[in-house]
Amino acid sequence: MTNSMNTKSAARKLGYGGVLAVTLLAALAPAFSQSNGKPAIIDATAMGTSTQLGANVSIKVTINRFSTEEERQQLIAAFKKGQSQGLVDALSKMQPVGRIAITGTLGYDLAYVRLIRTPTGRTIRFATNRLIRFGEAYTNSQSMAYNLTAGEFELNNADKDKSSGVLFPACQLIINKKGELQFELRKNPWKLVNIIDWDKAGSEAQSGGGQ
Repeated sequence: MTNSMNTKSAARKLGYGGVLAVTLLAALAPAFSQSNGKPAIIDATAMGTSTQLGANVSIKVTINRFSTEEERQQLIAAFKKGQSQGLVDALSKMQPVGRIAITGTLGYDLAYVRLIRTPTGRTIRFATNRLIRFGEAYTNSQSMAYNLTAGEFELNNADKDKSSGVLFPACQLIINKKGELQFELRKNPWKLVNIIDWDKAGSEAQSGGGQ
């Protein structure tokens, strides 16, 4: 019975995750690279469920540059060839474009960061292969299948209080019964609040002009 409950928990699928998965690698709008060579930093507070995140923690995302169209195509090809594991393998071979750190951890590199312009500002989506803890590997835990970390920021240029975000600490990318890309989550996503876009990442102000 317990094993059955764990399986259901591990296979939790959320609609929001499906939307992010469909658009993570999609070219919905032109994306741009950093042009001034300066890292951009975004701070946020993560709020999870009581079973997953006992207290609010701080998240820091550092963006050295945004991923290119060529890199996006590489990931699409990798996923088509090897599904979620193919995507993980491709991400692990990419040069880091940024870094994500959570309070109490050293953090780890981000392999993919995508910038998309929106009517109200910018959407920044990111993904990387998740570090597997020794305990997971030693026990061959079911959680090892959820070997991606992904998330996004919706940044509002006019009103920073309307900016929002979400983080999927442990997930895998699957194709659902409808043939659509979808994130399958290990547990609930973390809501990102109190977002501080210190350097206006990806904006004309941050890049020093139009691109």
